[in-house]
Amino acid sequence: MPAPSALPRALTPVLRRPLLLAAGLSLSLLGATASLARPDTIGEVDTVFKLIGPDHKIVVDAHEDPRVEGVTCYVSRAKTGGIKGALGLAEDKSEASIACRQTGPIQFTKALPQQEEVFNERISLVFKRLRIVRMVDAKRNTLVYLTYSDRLIEGSPQNSVTAVPVDRATPIPVK
Repeated sequence: MPAPSALPRALTPVLRRPLLLAAGLSLSLLGATASLARPDTIGEVDTVFKLIGPDHKIVVDAHEDPRVEGVTCYVSRAKTGGIKGALGLAEDKSEASIACRQTGPIQFTKALPQQEEVFNERISLVFKRLRIVRMVDAKRNTLVYLTYSDRLIEGSPQNSVTAVPVDRATPIPVK
């Protein structure tokens, strides 16, 4: 067996490419999630007392639509506490509720796609995400927002939908 200092040199040709690929993937994933805005936590309520670790909670977050000024989405969701929750190992429940409202003059930074993911957040260690998708109902000049969770293998049918009507004087620009 090689000496400990020689071990990395001996493994370098074998591991160099996979390690570089893993590092590149990690950086690209970090860059993709860093570009998404973090929500503002509005408040939370405890639902279950936990003797060790934080309590189970319902958290309410505000998400600004990055491409539509004047629209804020409020999402309530369960957050698992206890030891696993404190360590970030718990899987939060799939249920979430959404209410989007006009919170200022609605302005569009550029044309919107018919459907676009506005926000996503990890709700388990690796495989589960909470997502918010914006859809354009051009016929009614309305923005429709859907929240749901998905997993790598199997998602959940639990979802919530809300709509923000836009004044007919301000048509929604669609790509």
